[in-house]
Amino acid sequence: MRVADDIVVQYTQLATPTIANALDDVSFAGVMVGLSQIVPGTRCVGRAVTVRQVTAERGDFRSEDFKVGDMIEAAAPGDILVIDNAGKCVSTFGGLATLAAKTRGLAGVVVDGGVRDREEMEEHRLPVYARHMTPLTGRTRIAIGAINQPVSCGGVRVRPGDVVVADGSGVVCIPAEFAAQVAALATTSYASDDAAAAAELARGLTFRQAMARFTRI
Repeated sequence: MRVADDIVVQYTQLATPTIANALDDVSFAGVMVGLSQIVPGTRCVGRAVTVRQVTAERGDFRSEDFKVGDMIEAAAPGDILVIDNAGKCVSTFGGLATLAAKTRGLAGVVVDGGVRDREEMEEHRLPVYARHMTPLTGRTRIAIGAINQPVSCGGVRVRPGDVVVADGSGVVCIPAEFAAQVAALATTSYASDDAAAAAELARGLTFRQAMARFTRI
């Protein structure tokens, strides 16, 4: 199923911790583990375009098996590439690929594996999240196994079209069938309680009292 544009837009106003609380309510473990924000101060929201990769030793694959261009071209403007490289410390995305992805209009890139060229990524300001930063090239080491098939990223099942949100706190995946429900829960229950609690704290409420009064913060 395709998540409606207006639902995706709602997630632009929600932080990943707030979304994670709502994901608990629908019993989906959607918080990815072990991925770091590469470009400080960036965040992204979009539908997932998934990629599964295989990594071996240098020379085990042909250079043309790397197919980074195919990954980027599989995504439409506003999409997020979610790359499952089984956590390998080999770079599958670098500075030029980041520039190409930004030029195409991608919202971001999430890699359970390695990336490189941090300085270029910071220059291009494309949100990138990865398990490893490494100089080691994926050329002749990495081959594309599948595009737009279910993958595992940071221990979370991600399917094409699921909503992905990433910010300074981490990366979460919201299954497409729960996207509207989770957005509503996050907005009406958690974000609103956070705002109310912040206002009460400013008026002198202690944090202990706030935790007792607002059970969904």
